[in-house]
Amino acid sequence: MPSSRVVHIKTADDDAVVAVLREGISRIQAELDVTPEFPPEVEAAAAAAAAAPRLPDLDRTDIPFVTIDPETAMDLDQALHIERAGDGYVVHYAIADLAAFVTAGDPIDLESHRRGETLYGADSKVPLHPKVISEDAGSLLAGEVRPALLWTIQVDETGEGTDVHVERARVRSTAKLSYESAQRSVDDGTASEVLQLLQEIGELRVARDAVRGGVSLPLPEQEIDIHGDRWTLEFRSMLPVELWNAQISLLTGFGAASLMVYGRVGLLRTLPPPDPRDVQRLHRTARALGIDWPAEILYPDFIRALDPAKPEHAAMVVASARLLRGSGYVAFDGEVPAEPLHSALASEYAHVTAPLRRLADRYAAEVCVALCAGEPVPAWVLEALPTLPKTMQQSGQRAKGYERAVLDLVEAGLLAARVGEELDGVVVSTDEKNPSQGVVVLKELGVEARVVGDQALPLGTDVRVRLEKADVATRKVELRLV
Repeated sequence: MPSSRVVHIKTADDDAVVAVLREGISRIQAELDVTPEFPPEVEAAAAAAAAAPRLPDLDRTDIPFVTIDPETAMDLDQALHIERAGDGYVVHYAIADLAAFVTAGDPIDLESHRRGETLYGADSKVPLHPKVISEDAGSLLAGEVRPALLWTIQVDETGEGTDVHVERARVRSTAKLSYESAQRSVDDGTASEVLQLLQEIGELRVARDAVRGGVSLPLPEQEIDIHGDRWTLEFRSMLPVELWNAQISLLTGFGAASLMVYGRVGLLRTLPPPDPRDVQRLHRTARALGIDWPAEILYPDFIRALDPAKPEHAAMVVASARLLRGSGYVAFDGEVPAEPLHSALASEYAHVTAPLRRLADRYAAEVCVALCAGEPVPAWVLEALPTLPKTMQQSGQRAKGYERAVLDLVEAGLLAARVGEELDGVVVSTDEKNPSQGVVVLKELGVEARVVGDQALPLGTDVRVRLEKADVATRKVELRLV
């Protein structure tokens, strides 16, 4: 389930402009003190680990797993197989096993704690682990035997998970499917049984979300087209198979959380209820984007009704990510946390399905493996649990800063050729300390930007603004109320 806004370059016919974009991203990385490169000792340790992984005894290479990811992705965390079981299903979900390569306290481990998670933006990537692991020896590449954490989840005819178990096993993916190829096969009737069952379970799980009152935010990717000095930014339409695939990850996260809550030890992903002010701001954003949101419709029902295939709806889904503010992690050992819920999902939930890209997943999954085996949770996991929420909070803030800076860079490029123009927008928020400053959504572009006026901004009102500055080098956009 995507949790951040990812921007890709779709087309570019001007190498000089692309170079400006790349230089801007390099500056962002320098400002945030992040780099795709790893220290030599980390690369050396990763190469040695990749050459001699700790393979588990259990062999489940008989299960014909497939991966479903973006076409160019190489850091493949997850491989899937589904089969019928009476009126229900059995989901086998193989997750890359980092413990086969990383030892507590080794250079790879220490560097992963410093980074926390992989950063993405405009085809740049600052990985959590060296590529020799994340895109090769640890990635669930087709045709390769890999160490994995094998989740086996029983699902009933309504889509509800009824039993979950995880253990270490050797697995082998039989095919690397892209979202596009998987969707085509579903649409033209040539889909394998696994993809057909993925559709069935995915749709059942979406329906269960609605009944439970939960809502997930599969954030659509944005694509840049660069033609001469003109940049355009569009939302890529999400395919149904992406949503179904995300539901399997959510199903696994719910199962992991139930194991940890029952065992009274683990690491949960939490989210408090949304701030009413954020919900009010979203109502204004919906108005700016021309989307009807009746006052009596609660936000989970409104968001579920959005169609990300429509550009304005995709922009609304992205704006709704504001409701995830305050998300975090809570570690526990002996007593279940007082506030264990993820409010958007209306349930306890855990991150366990993306260990190549997110540090917390490695630890939460280790707890689940131990609980399922009836063994003590490893000491190195228990020792790290208390500090992981802060580590992930810091990495999350860094990821948001990186994402925001890349988006500021792209939006400055998008607007650079329109300096001096007047544009229509809606003021969606104002500064509490200085109400003459705030944020406007530009209707034509679906872009949020800072705006200033000579007096208090008219919150929630249609306005005309003049674009006074759009500087790619400084990533600054300045708008003034007309």
